[in-house]
Order: sequence, then C-alpha cells, then structure tokens
Amino acid sequence: MQIWNTFKTTILLAGLTALFMVIGGAIGGQVGMIIALVMAVAMNMGAWWFSDSLALRMSGAHEVSPAEAPELHQMVEELSIRAEIPKPRVYLIESETPNAFATGRSPAKGAVAVTTGIARLLTRDELAGVVAHELAHIKHRDTLISSIAATIAGAISMLADMAMWSLMFAGLGGSDDGEDEGIAGMVGGVLMMILAPIAAMIIQMAISRSREYLADAGGARILGDPLPLASALEKLEWAAGRVPMQASPATSHLYIINPLVGGLAGLFRTHPATAERIARLRAMSGQNVAMA
Repeated sequence: MQIWNTFKTTILLAGLTALFMVIGGAIGGQVGMIIALVMAVAMNMGAWWFSDSLALRMSGAHEVSPAEAPELHQMVEELSIRAEIPKPRVYLIESETPNAFATGRSPAKGAVAVTTGIARLLTRDELAGVVAHELAHIKHRDTLISSIAATIAGAISMLADMAMWSLMFAGLGGSDDGEDEGIAGMVGGVLMMILAPIAAMIIQMAISRSREYLADAGGARILGDPLPLASALEKLEWAAGRVPMQASPATSHLYIINPLVGGLAGLFRTHPATAERIARLRAMSGQNVAMA
C-alpha cells in the first residue's frame, strides 16, 4: 500500500507538471512562460522556506521546554529515536479542540505542535500514535512535497491569469478575418483559464490525501502498533465536529484531522475519509509493522 501511495504521489506530481507545460504551450510565448515560472517558483520557494514559522505563528503555537512539558518531550524524543530522525521542536497550541500537526522543510528543521486539549481526550498510547504520525510526516519530507505541488499549482494559476489578459488584449485588437476562429479560440482560452486552476487544486488535494495515508502507515511502523493511532483518529474525528477550532484554511491541511468542518467534500478534501484511514490501520494489526 505504501508503494502504491508513493507511486500515486509521483504520478500526480507528474500530472501537475504536464498540466503546467500544456498551459504554457497554449499561451505560446516562451518568454512569458519563463517569466511566469520564475515568479511562481520565487513566491512558492519563499513560502516553503518560511512555511514552518508561518504555520506555527498562524496557529498560535508556542514552543515549550522539557521542564514545561516533560512527558510530551520524553514521548517525542523516544519516538524520534525509533523513527531515526533528529528530535523536533515541541509546541503547544492553546485550544480545547484535540488536534496536532507537524511542519519543517527537513527532518533537521522539524517541529511538532499539539493542542492543549489533545492530552485530555487521548490515552498515552493514542497520543503516542498521533505523535508518531506527525514524525512520519517529517521523516517523509511531506512539507517539501507539498511545496513542490504548491509551486506548480501556483505557476498554473499565474499562467491562467496571463492567458486572461492575453485574451482581453487579443479581443480588443482582433481583426475581421477568421472571426469564427477567434471566437472559438477565446472560448477555449476562457475554459482553460477556469478549469486549469481547478484541476491543479484537485491534483494538489489528491497529493495531500496520499501523504496522509503514508503518514498513517509510517506512524504505525514507528510506534510498532497501528491500533492506538486508529483509536486516536476515531476520537479526534468525533471531537472535530463537537469542539470547533479556530484554524486558518491556509494551515488546515497540516493537521492530523481537518479542523474545519463543512465546506466542499469529495475531490476537494485535503484529508482522506477518516473511516477509511481507520480501516486501513486496523487491517495492518495482523501484520508485523515494527520498525526494522
């Protein structure tokens, strides 16, 4: 299953790249495509470079020392050793909604943030399952993968904007010759301008969902038991609909359970269905999932 999810992520990233190249070819001008690519890469790489500090600041997380949260630090340290990554920084979010997320562009820059409400809902084993899931995100460099997807998706949106302005100027300066072809081209351009960013968003969300499955499986291997994480997800899903969390849509995809209830579902979900995640974890219970 892990190999399949990794394969899907690779295919989806390739699909984003292909979509970007198709739009660039449709616009035509190589100079405009290069300018759009450079600007998109610059903006998204800047966002990636500061993604950890921005996510922590936007969530209201504050770093805690081992003296302030000794049990949590001990848990993170023990699981980091099992995951074979450096111990990440530990943060708390003052919120009664039980949730957690990880950030950091590399294992050396990792950070784990948990809400103050999570320890009041979960048992120690369940919390360890959640922490292991977040460490798996750090180990798999999911922030980097998400940033690559965001870079390409951002470039697609920028090219779509360029196409819009190109169509506007073409419409103003059009000639009488080939009027039908011009209208057809404009209709096609408008459709591309609308559908391309939507397609990019759908692919980006699909990548996010694939990475959640990988983090679930990776967390189960780090802990050596998938059942505590499955139980934790069940409780967190229950709590998400009953104790709403004030979270930004820009950071909601980072959390182990999406803190934003309602909204678009299906293709536009940043997380897989929790019931499916739980079923997959429970199916692993008869297997040897311990770290090698």
